[in-house]
Parts: sequence; C-alpha cells; structure tokens
Amino acid sequence: MPDRPDQLSDRPRHSAVDDAQGIGFGVIMAGCGMHILTHMGFVTGQTTGLAVLIAHVSGLPFPAVYFAVTLPFLGLAWRRMGARFALKTLVITAALSALVAVLPNWIELGRIEPVVAAVLFGLLFGIAALAAIRHGGSFGGLSVLWIELQDRTGFPAGHAQLLSDVAIFALAALILPLDTLAYSFLGAAVFSLFLAVNHRRDRYIAA
Repeated sequence: MPDRPDQLSDRPRHSAVDDAQGIGFGVIMAGCGMHILTHMGFVTGQTTGLAVLIAHVSGLPFPAVYFAVTLPFLGLAWRRMGARFALKTLVITAALSALVAVLPNWIELGRIEPVVAAVLFGLLFGIAALAAIRHGGSFGGLSVLWIELQDRTGFPAGHAQLLSDVAIFALAALILPLDTLAYSFLGAAVFSLFLAVNHRRDRYIAA
C-alpha cells in the first residue's frame, strides 16, 4: 500500500532529480518485468493482472489496456493521496505503457525457463514498485480503491487487496493452462515477498 500524505509530512523530501532518477529506474525495471510477463503468457495480481486478463480476452494491446485500466483510479488517488501522488502516478503509468509498447522492438526474448521467468518478473516488478512508492507514486490502481473502502466501511484494505488478487487468479484459471497459472502464482508470490521484506518505514525515511 502507498504511504498516506500525513505519514510523509515529517520526513526529508527527495529533490526533483532524486524523483526523476528513482521513477525512471522504476519504470525501466517494471517495463522489463512486464516484457517477461507478457512474453511468457503469465498473469499477476492487482491492476497489472486485471489488464493482462482484459488484453487476453479482448485481443487489444496490453500496453493500451494497462494505461486505460489505471485511468479511472487517478481521480480517486488525487482525492485520497493528493495531487503530487496522482500526477506522479500518471507520469509513471504513461511512461510504463509507452515503454512496454516499444520494448519488443528493442529486446527480442526467446526461451526462458518458466521458473526463472517467474522469479525474474517478481523481483523486477518488486524493485520497480518499491522505487515508485519511495518516490511518491505508484503503478496505478486498486490499492487506492481498497484504502477508500477501508475508510468507508472498516473492511481492512489488505484483506480487500488479497481477495481481489484471488478473484483475478480465479478468472485466470478459466483461460490459462494449469502450469502457466502455477508459474504466474510463483511470480506474484516473489513480488509480494519482496515488498513485504523491503517496504518498511523504519528502513527508509525519505519521502
């Protein structure tokens, strides 16, 4: 989950250069991770997973679907997390969508052992998400909605996010082979574990 603005007010701030290099790094790592994800036909949780399923069913290009799926959440992000967070998220998702669209022209992937691909995706997207969070943005989507749900109903945002991921994988089970689904779950688990270990406020205090 992204940090709330009131949790960041007393922290040292990143400079514009800090944010640019951190966000740029995150976009490149996420782009490489998504390139592996789509090359292998994997799915994952959260907004990216939802976009993968929509692209798979509709036949539309994944980068365009990913950007379109993130857009409805930007207004909510603006209201909940502030203009700075929402604008950075818009820049991140637009840049990532563009990068994922052109990467196949720059990097042609061949055979990758599925276990290796799953671990690589999880690590690449994990470090990318961490970079985006630490520089005041995100890769868009559902987590902000679950924060809103928690504030309105008291239902824990973490539980809502877990349930949404379960629903995405349940839908994926209807259209993906079992082995692809298993490798996809491995990638999602590596991503979640990476964030759980590394996204700690006591280890990184800048905002």
